[in-house]
Amino acid sequence: MEIDLPEVIAEVKAAFDRYEQALISNDVAVLGELFRNDPRTLRYGIGENLYGYEAINGFRAARSPVGLNRRTAKTVISSYGRDTAVASTLFYRDTAPGKVGRQMQTWIRFPEGWRVVAAHVSMIDEPKET
Repeated sequence: MEIDLPEVIAEVKAAFDRYEQALISNDVAVLGELFRNDPRTLRYGIGENLYGYEAINGFRAARSPVGLNRRTAKTVISSYGRDTAVASTLFYRDTAPGKVGRQMQTWIRFPEGWRVVAAHVSMIDEPKET
């Protein structure tokens, strides 16, 4: 298996960047496009467990667009073969001082393009520097 092929990493990074822009601008259409439309797609959020595309899309449509700005750090994208990748990042929001968010997404290449099939988002107290 080929791991971290540069062209695959570049493709997933472009999809990840598009997702991030859609997230902070609350572009629900693009967010919906980038998650796989499938009942097996899931998203574990900070305060919700969403099973299936319909539940994820419903959550996005009902969510307030206020306070979505964030900055990311330590983003790592790893690919496994030409059709599977994992994107992991830390994120910070001014509305959550002293906290660090963590996000992981599993991306799969389908005929229609790269799509998230599983995502996990959580927040913890920001670890103290050692």
